[in-house]
Amino acid sequence: MKILVTGTAGFIGYHLAKKLIARGDEVVGLDVINDYYDVNLKYARLADCGVAKADIAYGKMAKSSKSPNYRFVQMKLEDAAGLSALFAAEKFDKVCNLAAQAGVRYSLTHPMAYVDSNIVGFVNILEACRHNGVKHLAYASSSSVYGLNEAMPFSTSHNVDHPISIYAASKKCNELMAHTYSHLFGLPTTGLRFFSVYGPWGRPDMALFSFAKSIVEGKPIDVYNHGQMRRDFTYVDDIAEGVLRVIDNPPAGDPRWDAAHPAPASSIAPYKIYNIGNSSPVNLMDFITELERNLGKEAKKNMLPMQPGDVPASFADVSDLAATFGYKPATDVKAGIKKFVDWFVSFYYPDYRR
Repeated sequence: MKILVTGTAGFIGYHLAKKLIARGDEVVGLDVINDYYDVNLKYARLADCGVAKADIAYGKMAKSSKSPNYRFVQMKLEDAAGLSALFAAEKFDKVCNLAAQAGVRYSLTHPMAYVDSNIVGFVNILEACRHNGVKHLAYASSSSVYGLNEAMPFSTSHNVDHPISIYAASKKCNELMAHTYSHLFGLPTTGLRFFSVYGPWGRPDMALFSFAKSIVEGKPIDVYNHGQMRRDFTYVDDIAEGVLRVIDNPPAGDPRWDAAHPAPASSIAPYKIYNIGNSSPVNLMDFITELERNLGKEAKKNMLPMQPGDVPASFADVSDLAATFGYKPATDVKAGIKKFVDWFVSFYYPDYRR
């Protein structure tokens, strides 16, 4: 297949692209490479896939020196004309949209960044898929859409009409727009609600990364809600494997779907929503303890109240994913944190002694 993966300079996109490349698909990666976090990490991910920084220019295709079946183009999702030309030229079979403005807390102060990338940009992706015969669009949603819902575990059968951040609202909006295109134009779409993804090559704005950096440098870490948090931490390779299986199996629509009692995660249209999470929530303080153990150093902790837009717990019900694909994430958090720390120390602090 020829597959477009947006966000390939990003965390999950990088890992997914590597899996697709390894199995022999023709992959085109796309990313704007913005400065929301360290661009050097983004260029390093691309370099690891054989795309040199010197070969990257906006709107121009760069070839990988490591993989003949991988190319990369720098482009923003808001560039409707650029996307239209790219889709027309490449004739992608399938698309996986992982590019987005990320971060709950950043959305509190920069809401327009989420409107531009996550809403306007996503409509551009939908339009490009619609007009160019794409057979399946898989896209990143988020566990953040569950918002004020406190029923655990979070199920795709639950109502998600009460988001508590602009980021979450933008992801809910993606799901609504995708259903509209599935219904009106027959475009198969699958939304994937990711749960607290972590692992090697992770984002600096995420908890594990920022905690590790502060611990190594002897700086205090901010622990919100006084540590009374539980997260369904999910290892990135498990996420990428789940996405891979979804890409290969576009939804066909459920003929049993009842319009009088509409199930929210499916439709008579070719539309589906899945959770991808580890289904094993971990106490934040236990997560920090495991990180301390791997770094060989105790963290200095600032115990703080809950942040606006945050939720005290997340817990994924992945029964739909398991039933459909025979797959569920299973990497233990101890094994995952060790792999992250091994990468983190070697990449950023090669002289650090644990």
